[in-house]
Amino acid sequence: MTTIAIIGAGPGLGAAVARRFGREGHSVALVARDAGRLDALAGSLAADGVTARGFTADVHDPATLVTALDAAADTLGPVEVLQYSPLPRQDFMRPVLDTTADDLTGPIEFSLYGAVTAVRQVVPGMRELGRGTVLFVNGGSAVVPHADRAGTSVAFAAQSAYGHLIHNTLAPEGIHVAQLIIPGMIEPGHQRKDPVVLAETLWGLHRERHGFRHFADDLGA
Repeated sequence: MTTIAIIGAGPGLGAAVARRFGREGHSVALVARDAGRLDALAGSLAADGVTARGFTADVHDPATLVTALDAAADTLGPVEVLQYSPLPRQDFMRPVLDTTADDLTGPIEFSLYGAVTAVRQVVPGMRELGRGTVLFVNGGSAVVPHADRAGTSVAFAAQSAYGHLIHNTLAPEGIHVAQLIIPGMIEPGHQRKDPVVLAETLWGLHRERHGFRHFADDLGA
C-alpha cells in the first residue's frame, strides 16, 4: 500500500482529498501544525474506512517537515503522492507598496522553501517505486499577480516556476508534477470549487498525468 501525504491537511480540501485517495486504497498522511486537529481528522477518516494518521510539522521549519514525511513513509508506506496545499496566512496579503523585503520572507519560506523541502524528501522514494505524483494547489495570484496580495503573488509565482521545472525534469522518470489553480475561495456547494469536486479533479490529475498547470475554474470567477 502506498501513501498520499497532504501538507496543510485540514477539514475542507484536505479531508476531501484524503477520502478520495483513501477510497482507492492509499494510506493518508495528514501533515499540519495542530496535533489535536490532525488526530480528530484522522479519527473521522478512520470511521469512513480510510487508513490515516496525523504528523505534525510547520512548513516554515524544514526539519519538522523532513521528520514528518520520514515518519509517514515508515508508518504508512512509501509516499507515492505528495500534495502541497497549506493555507497562506492573512498577513502575507499586503498591498505591494506596503510590502518590505522582510515581509516576503514568510511567504517565500511558506510556498517555496517548504515545497522544495517536501519534494526533495519524497522523490527518492518515488524513484524506488518507479512512479509518483506531486500536486501543488495555488490561488489565482499564482497566475495573475494581485497588487493587494503581494506576498502570495510573489511566493506562488516562485513555487510555480519550481514546479514547472521539476515537472519537466522528473517526467522521464515516471513522476508527474501538476499544479491546480483555484481562483477565489474554495466554496462548498460550488459546481467546480466544492472540496469534493476539487478532490476529484486532483485524483484525475494523478491518474491522467498530462500537463503541468490546470484550472479549477475561470480566473475571473
